[in-house]
Amino acid sequence: MQLTFLGTGGGMPSPSRGVSAIALQVGREVLLFDCGEGTQRQFMQSSVSFMKVTNIFITHFHGDHFLGLPGLIQSMSFSGRKEPLALHGPSGMIETAEQILSLGYFQLGFQVTATEMEDGDSVDLGPLTVMAVAGEHTVPALSFVIEEKERRGRFLTERAKELGVIPGPQFSILQSGGEIVVGDRLVRSEDVLGPPRKGRKVVISGDTRPTSRLTEAARGADVLIHEATLDSSMKEGAKSYGHSTAREAGEVAREADVHMLILTHISNRYDDLSILEAEAQEVFPRTIIAEDLMSLKVRTK
Repeated sequence: MQLTFLGTGGGMPSPSRGVSAIALQVGREVLLFDCGEGTQRQFMQSSVSFMKVTNIFITHFHGDHFLGLPGLIQSMSFSGRKEPLALHGPSGMIETAEQILSLGYFQLGFQVTATEMEDGDSVDLGPLTVMAVAGEHTVPALSFVIEEKERRGRFLTERAKELGVIPGPQFSILQSGGEIVVGDRLVRSEDVLGPPRKGRKVVISGDTRPTSRLTEAARGADVLIHEATLDSSMKEGAKSYGHSTAREAGEVAREADVHMLILTHISNRYDDLSILEAEAQEVFPRTIIAEDLMSLKVRTK
């Protein structure tokens, strides 16, 4: 499970930051959370292919979070995509998808579906689920909780060799949950796998004020990605526009007992980010600020 931050700015792009878009790579598939203007170009500058995106989750319909969809979908079609694409978002997602697919002159070469989500709704994607959590913004908005299901235990190489398993295809069969015959003995995957491993958990706030609902949903997360549009000196402005300060994001992380906090949706008024980083780290030291094209693996606590 790997995160790539394609756009980390708030409101409008700047020379150093695009607008909101986060890719989460799980196996061979990519989930995209928000798709601001220019997201497809950010994909091209990253190591992640937009052709591998299977699901797109939109937090809300302010332009900096979804206006990259028309161009991305058309580029997917121009590039020969045949696999279906699923769009998920708050109320208005279905109508927005219909409008996007009617823009301009192009032939769509694959199926696009759209579903609307409310607080508590979830999408089962096989190895993980994505749950919607209602946000507190100036328009209907969602946060998303991505939870990986329990994973198989680690492969015990030495134990497998002791049982006579030959490295190569036999290892692969057992690692994937199968069984093989070695001599006159049946070796099952459970014979050579350690205990099941806890699934990883990532929470993406989208644009929102701090809420008890989000704090509870984020509890114990390996990574909390929380907006930090402004610093505490502008707290009243943050409140009026439905945003959070960096300190408030740190307080959510501390209360939710997450492992790592990553700040994003940074206002382009800040050339010096130290003020945002310092006030968040004062209450939650394990805080970093996302940069465009930053990539990191998600590890369990």
